[in-house]
Order: sequence, then C-alpha cells, then structure tokens
Amino acid sequence: MTQFLVTADGGLTTAGYALCIVVGLILIVVAAYFAGKSSDRPGMGTRQLVFCAMAMALAFVTSYIRLFTLPWGGSITLCSMLFIVLTANWYGPRTGILVGLAYGILQFIQEPFVLSFFQVCCDYILAFAALGVAGFFAHRKNGLLWGYIVAVLARGVFHCLGGYLYWMDYMPESFPTALRSVYPIVYNYSYLLAEGVITVIILMIPAVSRGLGRVKQMATEE
Repeated sequence: MTQFLVTADGGLTTAGYALCIVVGLILIVVAAYFAGKSSDRPGMGTRQLVFCAMAMALAFVTSYIRLFTLPWGGSITLCSMLFIVLTANWYGPRTGILVGLAYGILQFIQEPFVLSFFQVCCDYILAFAALGVAGFFAHRKNGLLWGYIVAVLARGVFHCLGGYLYWMDYMPESFPTALRSVYPIVYNYSYLLAEGVITVIILMIPAVSRGLGRVKQMATEE
C-alpha cells in the first residue's frame, strides 16, 4: 500500500498526490466550516471564511518567497507563518489550529517527503497546526507579538521531534555522536528563529502594527 502512494525516494506517486489533494480539500472545508462556527456573534461565519481563506492563500504564496533554504528541508520565507498566526489572533486558538492544520496539508502537497506516517504528521500536520496556539495570547497586551513568538517555538517542537525520531537515522556514520542530541534543535530553530526575528522586527514597525490592527478590526467587526 505504501509503495502505491510513495516513491522510493520519499516523494508521492500520482495516486499519492490524488489522495493527498482529496484529503486536503476535505480538511480545508472542515477547517473553514468550524472557523465560521467558532464565534457566537451572528453574521460572523461568512466574514471568517473569507478572512481565513485570504490568510491561508497569502501564507501559501509567501512560502514560495524564500530568503534562504536549508539542504535538508526548511527555509526562511517572507513572513509566511504570520498569516496563519493572524487567524488565531483574530478568531482564537481553535480556528488558528484548524487553519494551520489545513495549511499543513497544502504544504505537504506542495513539497512532500515521506519517511513514515508519523514523520509526515510531525513535519506538516502538527507543526503548522501548532501555529494556532497564538490565539491564546490574542487578548493580552501585544498579544499578536507574543502569540507569534510562542507559535514559532511550538512549531519547532514538532520539527525537532520528527528530527529525533526519524531524520537522525539518515545522518552519515561519521556524524559526531556528541552532536546528535542537539542537532535537530539547532537545525530546525536556525531557520524558524531567523524568520521569526525578521517578522518580529516588521511587526514592531508602528505603521505595520497600526495596519494589522485595522485589519483585525475589519476581520472581527459585526
């Protein structure tokens, strides 16, 4: 069954792509549905669907704008994580997690690499869904900023978990044993924190902060 869906080099076969696209579409529809239901205020459903769809589209587009790409996966993009974090900041952690989960499926379809089912969950599904934890900070002072920082750290946890459980088995025998315990952390947080620092600097620009505040007002107004 695995050979039917996954190629020998870890990519997807035509059947694998077809299955992932179907599953991805289903998850996107489910995420959009629950995003629209996550607020008790009347008239919010359609607005939430539109803003979540726009944020996911912007995240997907900016994920292609890469400032730097690492050889074993991972890249510094033009603030792509921020757009998923915004949905959590606007509508809460449940919506942010669902949107992140759907976005993770899109990322997997965009550039799939399969070592095992759980590795796919760590690197794509759970990692991007973790960006939704930013919603827990939405009502605090500087909630978007702190939520973004925590979300980036949370995403890194799942990438590191996948690194320890799967990716380290592919390191050459000459790789220093002393570095095995820290390599997944250093590798994954190197690009995540680099993009995070760039995004935080942008968020601290007064004009950007005011602009995002107005967008949030439009996204959440009745």
